[in-house]
Amino acid sequence: MSRANLKNKVVIITGGSGVLGASFSKRMAACGAKVVILCRDLAKGEALSKEIQLDGGQAMCLVADVLQRASLEDAHQKVLATFGPCDILINGAGGNHPDGTTSKEYFVAEDLGNPDLNTFFDLKEAGIESVLHLNYMGTLLPTQVFAKDMIGKSGCSIINISSMNADRPLTKIPAYSGAKAAISNFTKWLAVYMSKMGVRVNAISPGFFLTAQNERLLIAEDGKLTERAEKIISHTPLERFGEPEELLGTLEFLASEEASGFITGIVIPVDGGFSAYSGV
Repeated sequence: MSRANLKNKVVIITGGSGVLGASFSKRMAACGAKVVILCRDLAKGEALSKEIQLDGGQAMCLVADVLQRASLEDAHQKVLATFGPCDILINGAGGNHPDGTTSKEYFVAEDLGNPDLNTFFDLKEAGIESVLHLNYMGTLLPTQVFAKDMIGKSGCSIINISSMNADRPLTKIPAYSGAKAAISNFTKWLAVYMSKMGVRVNAISPGFFLTAQNERLLIAEDGKLTERAEKIISHTPLERFGEPEELLGTLEFLASEEASGFITGIVIPVDGGFSAYSGV
């Protein structure tokens, strides 16, 4: 398959060294882009940027906190000095927190006061806030900082990472589901707001992919699927988890002005049919 032509486009990827982010970074570089990996783990990010460079691509890594404007502004100045203004922003940073997660899918009266359970009534405010901030503000703030570069330019776009649970809230994770719903809504709002500038704004809504964050919830110590993972697979018509590489075609499509120049304000599910299956 021929690659999208992103030659000399400056692509900034938050969470760019994670399982999904790393695959995003490699693909954008393979398309000819100058890739900026924003992450919190310098060693991991530098290893990835060197790997891209050894493959003939252009990449740099910067440590930045997506919840700290000053950190993002500092990274922005370094990007401008090295690669130039941002053309494409991929907001890949996100995650969940145990304190925003319930122990069980359903509540029964006997659960109240059980010290071994984390019910809805036990969810910690700090945990919930951390999830909302990381996902929503961690998308909004980088957009405020880097999207200014796109004003007056052509071929610019913003790609957010939502989630299947934005539309179909999953059990046990009310904070994460709510935060991703906010991302989908923000994507559509921003697409309209930035439309007169010619900046396209879209999102990818992944189904279930194994990452470092969710592996312990889906894979048991003996290597078998957990009960929750079995349920996920049974509700995914393609009967498996997605591979990170299976998001790349959609990412490349949305990044390419030639391929998707008249597309803005959409959220594309990449979920193996999960959103289409009613369960019966």
